[in-house]
Amino acid sequence: MAVHETKTILTCALTGGGTPPEKNPALPVTPKEIADSAIEAATAGAAIVHIHVRDPETGRPSMKPELYKEVVDRIRSSSTDVALNLTCGPGARFVPGDPDGGDDLGTANVQSAEIRMRHVVENLPEICTLDCGSINFGDRLVLLNTPRQLARMADIATGLGVKAELEVFDTGHLRFAKTLITNGHITGRPLFQLCLGIPWGIEQTPESMMVMRDRLPDNADWSSFGISAGEFPMLAQAALLGGHVRVGMEDNIYLEKGVLTPGNGALVEKGVEILRTLGREPATAAEAREILELRKAG
Repeated sequence: MAVHETKTILTCALTGGGTPPEKNPALPVTPKEIADSAIEAATAGAAIVHIHVRDPETGRPSMKPELYKEVVDRIRSSSTDVALNLTCGPGARFVPGDPDGGDDLGTANVQSAEIRMRHVVENLPEICTLDCGSINFGDRLVLLNTPRQLARMADIATGLGVKAELEVFDTGHLRFAKTLITNGHITGRPLFQLCLGIPWGIEQTPESMMVMRDRLPDNADWSSFGISAGEFPMLAQAALLGGHVRVGMEDNIYLEKGVLTPGNGALVEKGVEILRTLGREPATAAEAREILELRKAG
């Protein structure tokens, strides 16, 4: 039996950019903390780690390439073989009237495709993410991702041999992602991440996951996740439907109701336990590379 028929890839999303550090003191912020958390997650059973960086002083999201390089170098210099997935979501953030963008219009951090991809060019991870559309992200924030910009980002990733993880937050995003494939911006077997429960994307329900899964290309690999209290129920649902899974403090800071997780490792351990209860065995990093047809990074 082929490895993809018996193994489930578990990704750990380490820190994200949305959760304030004061909500859980275990949230990794500095490059060392993020790298150490990646190694902890890998030891607990994660085959892939999904990486954002934060300003070490403020804890706010950052795009500084030197922070990414430090995180990547620390992980690669360790004994872990975990596969790296670098976010390309930052650089799409717009908050009306927010002056933190440093310009007269008050836009926040809205950047070109090249700037959003520079850390991928410099670090050559196995995977990078593409948010396949714009979305109202909560009450104040809009994520701006135009089709032309996303096509350019996909071309950069494809040219580097880096697998683009197509993050879709709603059915319209999925429709657009399929046009990237049709038009040759994504080559090889595509990888989708079905992102559920994000305000204001598709709900985190079994029905929503099946709606998204059933619209995927026939040759697609896919994973899915839920957020907050939906993290582990959606993990189980994705595994039952034949998909891969994701946990991590980007999506959820609780181990169970009212109990803050002591770190990403504990979330991974719980995810692995659920997978094994369902008769699925977590893939190793080497097996994940085989399943997803990833090249060795670096």
